[in-house]
Amino acid sequence: MAKKQYDLLFKLLLIGDSGVGKTCILYRFSDDAFNTTFISTIGIDFKIKTIELKGKKIKLQIWDTAGQERFHTITTSYYRGAMGIMLVYDITNGKSFDNIAKWLRNIDEHASEDVVKMLLGNKCDMSDRRVVSKERGERIAIDHQIRFLETSAKSNINIDKAFYDLAEAILDRMPTTSTSDNVRIRPVDQDSQPSGSRCC
Repeated sequence: MAKKQYDLLFKLLLIGDSGVGKTCILYRFSDDAFNTTFISTIGIDFKIKTIELKGKKIKLQIWDTAGQERFHTITTSYYRGAMGIMLVYDITNGKSFDNIAKWLRNIDEHASEDVVKMLLGNKCDMSDRRVVSKERGERIAIDHQIRFLETSAKSNINIDKAFYDLAEAILDRMPTTSTSDNVRIRPVDQDSQPSGSRCC
């Protein structure tokens, strides 16, 4: 038998209202692709990507959940066993931001207590249509003691960083097997594009 291709397996979950860009974020990270014609996720979908972090090969199993209310009974079962959860809202859609409180309650009800959470304000390339300020996103993240980033799947801003930061936070919480492997391996920073198209 071939030996295992990875050292650790992390189950991650993307949650948030329908249309905020969860599927686009997932496809940008897993396939480096962006498609404007995605149809709404029906139920659940997932992708796998293996990354290297601190000298370990980590297999990320990333579940993309449907945002529509009618699928919530299906998707809540996927919270179990999730090690990291990304809550996504759309900076051009105030309701998707207001609903973050509801999604946080869902996590409290259905996910394990030690799950690592991250808040993503997506579509930050559309600054002309912004209705949710970065400060509001930062405030809710501070209140709930979770990480926060603004992202754009379309312009590939902070997508890799979000997944690597979440994976690193999960890894940091794990009991260390050896003190010698404190090597930090970071992805090539694609986010700092030479064109200077920074987020915000």
